[in-house]
Amino acid sequence: MSSPEKVAGLQGRALFVTLEARVEVESRPGRRTTGGMGQMNRVALKMLFHDRAKYLGLILGVAISILLINQQVGVFIGMLLRASAVVRDVPQATLWVMDPGLKNMDTVFPLRDTELGRVRGVTGVHWAVPFFKSSATVRTSLGDLESSILIGIDDNSLVGVPPEFVVGRLEDLRRPDAVAIGVDSYNRIFPGQPVQVGQVLELNDRRAVLVAIVRDSPKFTNSVTVFTRYSQALLFTNNGRRQMSFIVAHENAGEDPNEVAARIRQQTGLLALTADQFSWKLIGFIFFHTGIPISMGSVILLGVFTGTCIVGLLFNLFVMENMRHFAMLKAIGATNRRLVQMVLLEAVVVGCIGYGLGMGLAALFFDVATRNENFRGFRLPWQVAVASAVLAMAMIIISSLLAMRRVLRVEPAIVFRG
Repeated sequence: MSSPEKVAGLQGRALFVTLEARVEVESRPGRRTTGGMGQMNRVALKMLFHDRAKYLGLILGVAISILLINQQVGVFIGMLLRASAVVRDVPQATLWVMDPGLKNMDTVFPLRDTELGRVRGVTGVHWAVPFFKSSATVRTSLGDLESSILIGIDDNSLVGVPPEFVVGRLEDLRRPDAVAIGVDSYNRIFPGQPVQVGQVLELNDRRAVLVAIVRDSPKFTNSVTVFTRYSQALLFTNNGRRQMSFIVAHENAGEDPNEVAARIRQQTGLLALTADQFSWKLIGFIFFHTGIPISMGSVILLGVFTGTCIVGLLFNLFVMENMRHFAMLKAIGATNRRLVQMVLLEAVVVGCIGYGLGMGLAALFFDVATRNENFRGFRLPWQVAVASAVLAMAMIIISSLLAMRRVLRVEPAIVFRG
């Protein structure tokens, strides 16, 4: 008998001496003991922890798969949410009115100024104000050029600016040539400088004075976001006869925004959506008309496939190397049901530890990455964490079930073969 076989035989005989008395008692007809079950569980865990290389390989296989899945899903959700960032930055508006052909925020066909009065005349509309969105080139006092998203808000109500101000006040936007920018945009065009107002900018070769800094939602294009009054925005751009990009509105108290939106569509022929509907429309464009979902989805599927293959292969090797132990247990009276419970216990332990390690690494990634302004807004929703937990357990259980067929068919006599 070769040296490895001798070692395996000695391990089998030692296991036989340790378990013989307990399994004999447990296997008697009509007898059920928790001690025997606990002993079998301890033996299963000893078998799992004995080969540290394969044990660590199983855990790392699950952990890497969970890390890839959660990291990619979190980034994907963050990118989708950025598509509707402009809508979220106007929490006062529950209704958005636009040209019927609009598909995304980057292709806006302006409305006639007379459309504003028609929308205000619809029954159920409490207020409606113009909203302007365009692009502009920003030049700082340092001479650097940056592309920007230019947002024009109503001159009277100033509806359309994010409510959280880091520096300055909302009323400061009423000053001549006044603009506000997001705090991330400020750090981008004034790197390393303290957050303060008073700087002079150039927007499309026109003078602009920074009077406020706000905390806005991160945008899909990661451009500098500039907020100013509607009339001032028209001076910065001069896009032609039609200037009004959207009409933002709010329904009367007690009115259903969906019903008011339907009335606007019927009476004006324009596309009117609630804020939630418009957000989902913008997200849907990214989802169905870009290659982002395919790119992200392929990485997620690759993570699942890689994790399943690694865990399945290592778990099968683990079962094969411990086949003599399973055969010994069967020889001294352990049932197939008990062996299945042992294998499932080992699978659950590996799945829980691997999932915890993978989730910890994913949480660390988002904690570090979101400190960078380019990754702000990326996060890991708890629903994704729960779904990945279910996926991890399914992955490890499927792998264990594939390996379990050998355990169920093992012959007790193999432990006595030379």
